[in-house]
Amino acid sequence: MARHSIRLGGICVVMTWVAAAPVHAQSLDDKYWIEVGAYWPSVSSHVRVAPASNPDGGTNIDLESDLDLDKHKALPQVAAGIRLGGNWSVMGEYYSLSRNGSKTVARDIVFDDVTYPAGVRVESGFDSDVYRLTFGYAFVSTPDTRVGAALGLHATDFTLTLKGDARLGETQVSGTQRRRKALAPLPTVGLFATQRIATDLTLSARADYLSLKVDDYKGRLLNAEAAMTWRFARNVGVGAMWRYVNYRVDVDKDSWAGRMKYRFSGPAVFMQVGF
Repeated sequence: MARHSIRLGGICVVMTWVAAAPVHAQSLDDKYWIEVGAYWPSVSSHVRVAPASNPDGGTNIDLESDLDLDKHKALPQVAAGIRLGGNWSVMGEYYSLSRNGSKTVARDIVFDDVTYPAGVRVESGFDSDVYRLTFGYAFVSTPDTRVGAALGLHATDFTLTLKGDARLGETQVSGTQRRRKALAPLPTVGLFATQRIATDLTLSARADYLSLKVDDYKGRLLNAEAAMTWRFARNVGVGAMWRYVNYRVDVDKDSWAGRMKYRFSGPAVFMQVGF
């Protein structure tokens, strides 16, 4: 987290330096822009992991209730975009969530090929990095309004770890650790809109959705957000946003099978630089 803070602090210094004279902004006319901010969502996440020999096995684990992972946490986020010719644009975004917990479990938890029995203290960790890349086309483009559609890719790189005294078949094993990693990419389709409501104030919204099977993954994704941005200088602005993400992916690999579900919803604040 300290590393993220240093990076964000450095970027904010650069943003302040590039701020031009305090004239009104033209954010809809920017060709390049970057946003750096923090997202404070409430988090609900569930996972199930089973060996390939028994893909329907495994406990549906509520990570917040069963393993005491944080329900609320600040996430760093970075986004950037470029407007291309012919009303086309491309945008990328990254945010991450890392949580750890320790709890005496109240029920048997079957994870992969082991059982962590009720009454055992289980150490856990769940890390996820979310990457989004979208290509958009504005079919309405005026000095004050942009409305369009987008095709994109939403990829989640996640790692889940459990450690504690466990039962492997009839054998008791101390300090048993199981870890599963996966990179789940899902394509998306969406709509976006931006409206200037004052010389230095814009409203924007977007929604992305898809339900599809890709190779070892079958997933469903809904991402929706609405934001307001105030350009207090020609190249620099600040904004606030509300985001909702509902994501589910089923994994069917040669070595294991399972499901991951998470839901984020909450506010974010950001600083924006555009040229």
